[in-house]
Amino acid sequence: MSTVLYDPKGPIVRITLNRPEAMNAFDLPTAQALGRRLQEFDADEKLRVAIVTGAGDKAFCAGADLKQMHGGSHAGGINELWHSEIQYRLGQKLQVSKPVIAAVNGYCLAGGLELALGCDIRIAAETASFGCPEVRWGILHGFGAMRLPTTVPMSMAMEMLLTGERIDAARAREIGLVSRVVAPSALLPTAEQIAERISQNGPLAIKITKELAWRSLHQHPDDALRFYSTVTALIHETADSKEGPRAFAEKRTPRFEGR
Repeated sequence: MSTVLYDPKGPIVRITLNRPEAMNAFDLPTAQALGRRLQEFDADEKLRVAIVTGAGDKAFCAGADLKQMHGGSHAGGINELWHSEIQYRLGQKLQVSKPVIAAVNGYCLAGGLELALGCDIRIAAETASFGCPEVRWGILHGFGAMRLPTTVPMSMAMEMLLTGERIDAARAREIGLVSRVVAPSALLPTAEQIAERISQNGPLAIKITKELAWRSLHQHPDDALRFYSTVTALIHETADSKEGPRAFAEKRTPRFEGR
């Protein structure tokens, strides 16, 4: 059975990490498969939004599977997971131009937290918990250590990074790590509701808005404004930018084509 399930329905695809017996932890094939599926989603013009979640009700993703990955040393296996020929890379965001929603349904730890941080929207079940326990095993949280302080207050980020302790969903909502906390049974319906709303908007405007928002985290304001001026001029020449105001004037739903 595949360790990454891919279930497109209309403009939305659900991507599920499917190793519930291992708390949906990453081994190398799973990381590679996730990368391929994210690329497939980004290249498919019919799809507008992805929802990433974990199989079962215990874990979103517990990070790298240290039992399988260490290969003689934890550091060697982790290095292979993140830096060999895998196509899945986090960086400051998932290398995907379209919106990705993390539906966090349990443990969201280590590399699982990095995956969630790379997504654009994070919602959590009441049973979810979050943490970066790498320092407890003498390894690094890596991308998450760079991303977490731009997501939550620095003091809270440092507490999580340096103690390795977990926080619950309520605390994650309080500090802004997630935007919503819902009952476990409402998690995927809520994610789908958000995804459906996004998918109704202009796809080009959504892509560029996502890029502008992520660039704002690390780009100098002058550079960000130059980029904004360039893409604004380009998008104003698209069919979608003309269809939106026309539909508003005609009091109807826009028919966007992504061009």
